Amino acid sequence: IKMRKNTTIKKFINSIVMYLPAILSGVLLGLSFPKADLSFLAWFSLVPLLIFLHDKDKKTSFVSGFITGIFYFFITIYWIYHSINQYGNISLFLSLLLVLLLSCYLSLYIGLFALIYSHQTKRTTIPSMIIAPLFWCSLEYLRGCLFTGFPWSSLGYSQYNFLTLIQVSDIIGVYGISFLVVSVNGVITDAFLYKQRKEERPLMQVYPTFFSLSIIIMMFLFVIIYGFIKINSPTGDQTSKIAIIQGNIEQDKKWDFQYQTFVMDTYKELTMQAVKDNPDLIIWPETALPFYYDKDKFLTEDFINFQRQTNSYLLTGSMIIKKDKVDKKKSIYTNSALLFDKNAKISYIYDKIHLVPFGEYVPLRNILFFLKKLTYGISDYTAGDSYIKAITPFGSFGTVICYEIIFPDLVRKFFYKDSADFLVNITNDAWFGITSGPYQHFNMAIFRAIENRKPVIRVANTGISGFIDSKGRVLSRTYLFEKTYVTYNIEKDNTKTFYTKNGDLFIYFATVTSIILLLRKIKIGGL
Repeated sequence: IKMRKNTTIKKFINSIVMYLPAILSGVLLGLSFPKADLSFLAWFSLVPLLIFLHDKDKKTSFVSGFITGIFYFFITIYWIYHSINQYGNISLFLSLLLVLLLSCYLSLYIGLFALIYSHQTKRTTIPSMIIAPLFWCSLEYLRGCLFTGFPWSSLGYSQYNFLTLIQVSDIIGVYGISFLVVSVNGVITDAFLYKQRKEERPLMQVYPTFFSLSIIIMMFLFVIIYGFIKINSPTGDQTSKIAIIQGNIEQDKKWDFQYQTFVMDTYKELTMQAVKDNPDLIIWPETALPFYYDKDKFLTEDFINFQRQTNSYLLTGSMIIKKDKVDKKKSIYTNSALLFDKNAKISYIYDKIHLVPFGEYVPLRNILFFLKKLTYGISDYTAGDSYIKAITPFGSFGTVICYEIIFPDLVRKFFYKDSADFLVNITNDAWFGITSGPYQHFNMAIFRAIENRKPVIRVANTGISGFIDSKGRVLSRTYLFEKTYVTYNIEKDNTKTFYTKNGDLFIYFATVTSIILLLRKIKIGGL
């Protein structure tokens, strides 16, 4: 028995040693994102995995990619445990286990990438610098769409502070930035494996590698020159003065009846300080009103009377109870943004379109009836269906709520028909505590600003709130868990970009190319 135990331990250690390159890639990928924020690591983080895959079979390739994904995603989305543990009354162990399960699902995409990449490089003369980014980005895009989508930790986001590079997002989007990052990983891999591949295939011609390298170099030259021009180009001289209010209300107090007055007094106090700056627009965070607007008559009337004193427009998040459009006898709940004019009349309502699964609704609740007990207490809100913009004397804007900001295609739909002057993102990141979650969430907004050339005003209950201009520069930002307000004159930008008009055309082309390559190789030799 002892001998068998020693053999098992030895096999386990050997497996760890064998998959060290995959583990290393996963760790490097994870550290490329906040809070570690070592974004330079992304440019070579995949190299250990790609080199390791060179001569591996199908099973080993998939497993190695899966292992890379486990480390990559667990490091970047570990923060989810905080909301589950802190506010879901679930133990720390079970909370971490649920995060691990989500990481396992997301890792399937990396495992599939590794399997396809390994297969492709064995059967084609196309170098890694082309093969790797094509399949990586296609699967990354699929991950952002499938099963309601979860594009968090897309590799391009790691480069949020490389502003010159990411200006081209207004053409190729964040997935295009992922393509650039993975292509450099491919170049390094090709350099490491060139001699070995030449020995394995003496008849292998050199020109595909050098031709591909030339394309990559020209692409980067274009991107850097384009970025330099865009950053230094003027945006116009029309401005709007906007005040953002960060109430810093603790999550367990937001909906406690005993704290309703405290919550409202906090927002009123900060707002009256901001009013001294004579802002055109005052913005409160997601679900800032601690009651259902128009249902609690006393608090609604009190809020309206207060709003009339501000002499400004006021946008706030609120839960709303309204009649269903189809069944008028049925009431529905929405997570909404309400805009009040200077007379406290509602001039605009936006209902959140992309709800959080298992947070704001339970997917397939009627079919998955066995989940009823497990999901007891989870809100069941109704999604909105209109990409409506607010039209005001000081400009027009779209509003996205909470994690809607991480969906590029959703955001651009506010502007692709008729443009606007800026974008507002109201959110409540109190759920995430002091983890990396709020930092990653804020940085994704930088890409939405550049993709659509729209200033982004982000207002979070506990932070991070701030102003981002249409070039992705952070003009002002708050700290986490501080009670504060900020007033800023933003430069409006009515530009309609290539990305706004056409969406992820670049990644569609990459995906079609990937499918053609894949089908061609399956036909020749099977996967």
